Amino acid sequence: MSFLRRRPPGELPADWPAIVERHVAAWRGLDATERATLAEHLEVLLTTKRWEAARGFELTDRIRTVIAAQAALLVLGLDLDHYREVDSIIVHPTSRRVDRTSEGPVPGTESCGSVDLLGEAAYQGPVAIAWDAASASARHPARGHDVVLHEFAHKLDMLDGTIDGTPPLGDPDLHDRWVDVCTREFHLLERGEGGDLLDDYGATDAGEFFAVATETFFTLPLDLEADKPDLYAVLRAYYRQDPAARARRAAAS
Repeated sequence: MSFLRRRPPGELPADWPAIVERHVAAWRGLDATERATLAEHLEVLLTTKRWEAARGFELTDRIRTVIAAQAALLVLGLDLDHYREVDSIIVHPTSRRVDRTSEGPVPGTESCGSVDLLGEAAYQGPVAIAWDAASASARHPARGHDVVLHEFAHKLDMLDGTIDGTPPLGDPDLHDRWVDVCTREFHLLERGEGGDLLDDYGATDAGEFFAVATETFFTLPLDLEADKPDLYAVLRAYYRQDPAARARRAAAS
């Protein structure tokens, strides 16, 4: 029995500017060039990716546009080829309760339990998103969490075939700085010494650290720049974006 309703790629909604302006807070901080680029990315994501809805859930233009705009924001300074392994986006109305097996407290043992998932990214597969969480994060980024940014960051991490918290960086110097800074910050978080800015979930493993750091970079850029300038700097170099400068510009306007 299918739990999904498939919708083939469609057209860019005519009212997409009003949807994004009203429901995606980050839009207000973008300059004209950035808005034009995001619009181009938005159209490609809406018209070339397969969108799927959980059974009984209505997949509206607003839902697709808000999620696609958040995903487009992530690669605003890169290009959409970074999403070449995203074949479809599955949208659920809310979090899903799933069974998970994890490493137990004693080496060689396993622990079984249930967890609530807001999102999930599959290697060479779909991205699953809980709409209620995505909508709230898009409108209120200062809360510091964004499931769309988190899961699509995982897809960037997966591009080199490994989920190790280091996406393909290209520049060897940046790679060395990235490994040094992120390893240091990950271990601080792991030991409970990373401060209050980064979510503790980032201490799960290197892949989750990158996704959590990405969320913070885009949602709380001024805080991250002030509290962890080295981490902010390597993320800025990779994403080729400066959200803190955007936030200062928006505050001054």
